[in-house]
Amino acid sequence: MHPDPKSDDDVLDAVGPRLRALRRDRGITLADVAATTGVSESTLSRLENGQRRPTLELLLPLSRIYDVPLDDLVGAPRTGDPRIHLKPISRYGMTFVPLSRRPGGVHAFKLIIPARPTPLEPTPQNHEGVEWLYVLGGRLRLVTGERDLMLSPGEAAEFDTSLPHWLGSADGRAVELLILFGAQGLRAHVRPGPDRPDRSSRAEPQQ
Repeated sequence: MHPDPKSDDDVLDAVGPRLRALRRDRGITLADVAATTGVSESTLSRLENGQRRPTLELLLPLSRIYDVPLDDLVGAPRTGDPRIHLKPISRYGMTFVPLSRRPGGVHAFKLIIPARPTPLEPTPQNHEGVEWLYVLGGRLRLVTGERDLMLSPGEAAEFDTSLPHWLGSADGRAVELLILFGAQGLRAHVRPGPDRPDRSSRAEPQQ
């Protein structure tokens, strides 16, 4: 037997919490979203709290700012196609390739830092959340708090993004890495193997 499909009211009621989770995962405020989309803070707040019914006019700009398909905002059922259709996102001179689709929780990305004639100077930023990364290729420079680290392929790091942090190439060559980002309290909890030192603890000691 198949479970009864959700009613339209159930689907619409789930949109608000999904929007709130997306906004908090990205570490942005209602004021930030309002400034970017042109939708008032009060409307956004009522939408997240379920006091305002979602409409296409409201969801389209939110879909763009959160970089998620409109179907994911409303929890539309999958069509049966198991493929993830990757859509690269260019930000800060780097390319982010989303590897996960579900709103909320932990998000996975492949990050490509392009080669440059000379390495960039760090410009640390901070926001809420926890970030885990694994270097696939190249030499990554990671600045987090007072630490200035260099990671080679195969090395991983995990750190609290409320600390000012910055990622870049250590030598001006291209770098590729995997990134997991989640809200505060969501961690990858990397553990070293028996013959491998705990390189991740250089960024933040494990509890």
